Amino acid sequence: MEQQRTVRDHLLARVDDERPGLLFEDSAWTWGQVVTESAARAAVLGDLLPAGRPPHVGLLLDNLPEFLFVLGGAALSGRVAVGLNTTRRGAALAGDIARADVQVVLTEPRHRSLLPDDLGVPALDVTGPEWAALLAAHRDAPLPTAHVGLDDLLMLIFTSGTSGEPKAVRVTHRKVAGPGDLLGTRFGLSAGDAQDVAFVAMPLFHSNAVMAGWAPALATGSTVALARRFSARGFMPDVRRFGATYANYVGKPLTYVLDTPAAADDADNPLRLVFGNEANEGDITAFAERFGCEVVDSYSSTENAVIVQRRPDMPPGALGWPLPGVAVLDPDTGEEVPDAEFDATGQLLNVDAAIGELVNTAGAGAFAGYYNDPAAEAERMRGGRYWSGDLAYRDAEGWIYFAGRSGDWLRVDGENIAAAPVERVLLRHPSIAEVAVYAVPDPRVGDRVAAALVLRGPLTPDGLEAFLTAQDDLSPKAWPSVVRVLDELPRTATTKVLKRELRTDVVADDDPRVWRREERGTSYAAGLSIPG
Repeated sequence: MEQQRTVRDHLLARVDDERPGLLFEDSAWTWGQVVTESAARAAVLGDLLPAGRPPHVGLLLDNLPEFLFVLGGAALSGRVAVGLNTTRRGAALAGDIARADVQVVLTEPRHRSLLPDDLGVPALDVTGPEWAALLAAHRDAPLPTAHVGLDDLLMLIFTSGTSGEPKAVRVTHRKVAGPGDLLGTRFGLSAGDAQDVAFVAMPLFHSNAVMAGWAPALATGSTVALARRFSARGFMPDVRRFGATYANYVGKPLTYVLDTPAAADDADNPLRLVFGNEANEGDITAFAERFGCEVVDSYSSTENAVIVQRRPDMPPGALGWPLPGVAVLDPDTGEEVPDAEFDATGQLLNVDAAIGELVNTAGAGAFAGYYNDPAAEAERMRGGRYWSGDLAYRDAEGWIYFAGRSGDWLRVDGENIAAAPVERVLLRHPSIAEVAVYAVPDPRVGDRVAAALVLRGPLTPDGLEAFLTAQDDLSPKAWPSVVRVLDELPRTATTKVLKRELRTDVVADDDPRVWRREERGTSYAAGLSIPG
């Protein structure tokens, strides 16, 4: 059996590879040139990162080649790239940077304004003269001689959890190189005469782009075609332009591409296979039929500890088939829940008994822990098992069905959104006395953010929009899609808010105390002002 290689090993295997390695807009690099550029970044990081401190470099960038060159430099030299979410801002983003022990942030003009002036660490513009001078000084840098092991840290990638604050997931060389080898082989990616081209349009600060996009291409010597940002209208033109045969996704990109106008030649493209997670069944089928490719969807997370795979023979509505060791357990007893029971229409009958938490009973899986967050790590690893925080149920045949989130967070357009930080932002408004943020189903896939408010003063839909626009630390994805104004929040006898009641309430479309926002807009639908 061949010994697993690190990401450094994968890069070193490409040193003399003159086949196309990276395409971006009108520029191209061979794999050999990619390694040379990465070695230069490794040398620059040696100058920038202070001795005796964690060698962590923050990347607040779009999908620029610079992101991959720095990531490659970190892999070659045993340093750590920290993916910074470009939807975070202000004090929230600064908190992420501090918790990850970032020593220097590399950014670009588009995102520089997201950083506060009192950041506390240097921030360099990778499009500016200072960065260019550093690269010029190390243009002929040799390959680093660092010893790098499979369990050495390569990246920190942030995700949101039940604590309400983002957690930095430890991403080791094993966690990137392993999926690269596995997916590259599984999908038959090739660097042969018909070299595959992997189109990466998902953000590189997200694990999906790194593990399901870049890593399989690196492992197999396929070409990486990089999009600066995802664009629904630009997706298929870029696929044709780059000759992409493979693409990755997370969340709703399939939905967005399907929403573009259909054309007679939609299926006339080189795309062979699309792999990702969190697409709905209808979109998976429609995308495959419209664009003439195979779509493979799977359940996983940045932690990569619990995996459920879709299969062609799975029943409608199922999440998929669990890998060995994955079970649905009662979080109170730690025992397996009973099989789900359905009526003739497919409705779940034994909801309370059948729904439990998805757990890896064999251990941590590929989960390597959270960086500097032992409490969150202990919450995940209980009794030697990995508890995912996701609710599910299992039918008599063993198929798994997703039932929601056990933690108080939402999955919005491929991103985890924690409720507590959004609630704290809304409570800054002087007219808002109480707030509960919760999930409502997105009609296509995932969740939308809903907020129930109890007011102490006047507030209008326009006033709410103006207030949210001024909150620099609130991600645009965390803006509520639905706002309900209530006289009081439903609560238990111990004053805990009953969010399950808010989720299941039937709300009339013409209720003037309900304000709605278009999915990608900022203005709320006209409603009555609520007097104080």
